[in-house]
Amino acid sequence: MESYILEILNLFGRWLHMITGIAWIGASFYFVWLDNHLLPPLKQSDADQGVGGEVWSVHGGGMYHAQKYLGAPPRMPEHLHWFKWEAYSTFLSGLFLLILIYWYGAELYTIDPQVLVLSKPAAIGIGIATLVLGWLIYDLLCRSAIGNNDKWMGLAILVFISLTAFVLSEVFSGRAAFIHYGAMLGTIMVANVFFVIIPGQKKMVGAIKAGKTPDPIHGIRGKQRSVHNTYFTLPVLFVMISNHYALSYNNTYNWLILIAISLAGALIRVYFVARHKGQASPFSLIFAGILLAASIVVAAPKPAAPVSGEAVSFAEVKQIVVSRCTACHSQTPTQAGFASAPSGILLDTDVQLLTQAPNIYQQSVVAKAMPLGNLTGMTDEERTIINRWFIAGARP
Repeated sequence: MESYILEILNLFGRWLHMITGIAWIGASFYFVWLDNHLLPPLKQSDADQGVGGEVWSVHGGGMYHAQKYLGAPPRMPEHLHWFKWEAYSTFLSGLFLLILIYWYGAELYTIDPQVLVLSKPAAIGIGIATLVLGWLIYDLLCRSAIGNNDKWMGLAILVFISLTAFVLSEVFSGRAAFIHYGAMLGTIMVANVFFVIIPGQKKMVGAIKAGKTPDPIHGIRGKQRSVHNTYFTLPVLFVMISNHYALSYNNTYNWLILIAISLAGALIRVYFVARHKGQASPFSLIFAGILLAASIVVAAPKPAAPVSGEAVSFAEVKQIVVSRCTACHSQTPTQAGFASAPSGILLDTDVQLLTQAPNIYQQSVVAKAMPLGNLTGMTDEERTIINRWFIAGARP
C-alpha cells in the first residue's frame, strides 16, 4: 500500500508542478516579450502621465492595450495584480517531488555506491546544502562588484554552475545530480522573486502611495534578477525531462553534457529575446547548435564489443533477468517503492523478455543504467552474458 500511495503522490505532484510551472514560465516569457515590443506612446497625454511605452495586441478574439510607466503612475490603481504565486507554487510542488522521490527514496534514486558510498541522511544533507548554498553564493555574486558588470556576472555564474554540476556528479547518481542541479537553479529563481523582486516592488508601491518618488535601484535589481531567471528557464526545463533519458546522465562526462545543454538553452533564449527587439543574430543559435551537436556525440552509446565464447542460452539470460530485473519490471513488483513497473515495461514472460531484448541490452549493457542504482547487484559477468546473447541474435 505504501508503494501505491507514493506513486499516486508522485503522479499528482508532477501534474501540479507542470501546471504551476507553465503558469510561471508563461507569465515570465510574456512580460519579456511585452517589454521588448513596447513603442513610444501615441498620445502626448499618456507620455505626460509617465507612460514610457505601449503595445497593442490581439488574442482569443480580443484586443489588448498594455502600457508601461517609466517610473510611478500618477496614482495607484485600486486593483494591482502581483505575479508571485505562480513562482511560489512551482517551487513548493517541485520541492515536494524532490523530497518524495530523491530524499525519501534516496537509496533508489540518489545514492549510487559506484559513484560514492553515502548514508541516506548524508545524501539528504548534501541535497539541502546544494539548494541553500546555491542561493547564498549566487546572491552574494549579484550583490558584489561583479554583479555590476553583466559580462563578468555571466562568466561567474557559468563557473559556479559548472563547478556545481561537477561536484554533484562526483557525489550522486547521474540522475540525482541532474535533478539537484536543476532544483538549485529553480530555487535561485524563486528566491529572486521572494527576496528581491517582490520586496523591491512593494517598496516602490509603498513610496508611490506615500507620495514619494520610488528609488530606481529596486527596479534595476529586479530587472537583473528577472533576466537571470529568463536564462535559467530552459536549462531547468531540460533537467525536468532528463530523468527519462539515461544516456544523458548515465555518462562519464554527464556534467559536461549538462553544462553544454544549459549553455545551449541560455543561448537559444538570448536569440529569442534579441528577436523580440529586432536585433536577432544567428550566431547565438549557431553556437547553441554546436553545443547540442557536441552533447549528442558525447552522449552517444558505445556499443559493447562482441565477446567470444560459448553460445549463451535463453535460459541463462532469463535467469539473470528474473533475479536482477523483475523485482521492478513485473506485474507485481517486489522492490520497495514501486507499485507498478517503471515505464510499464514488464519482463514476466518469455514473450515480454524477447520483445524487450533491445531495451534490456541498451539499458543493462550499453548504458549500464539498469538495474536502478544496481540495487539487485547485476555483475559484469552477467552483463557480458546478455551482451553475447543479444549480439548473437537474442534468440529464444
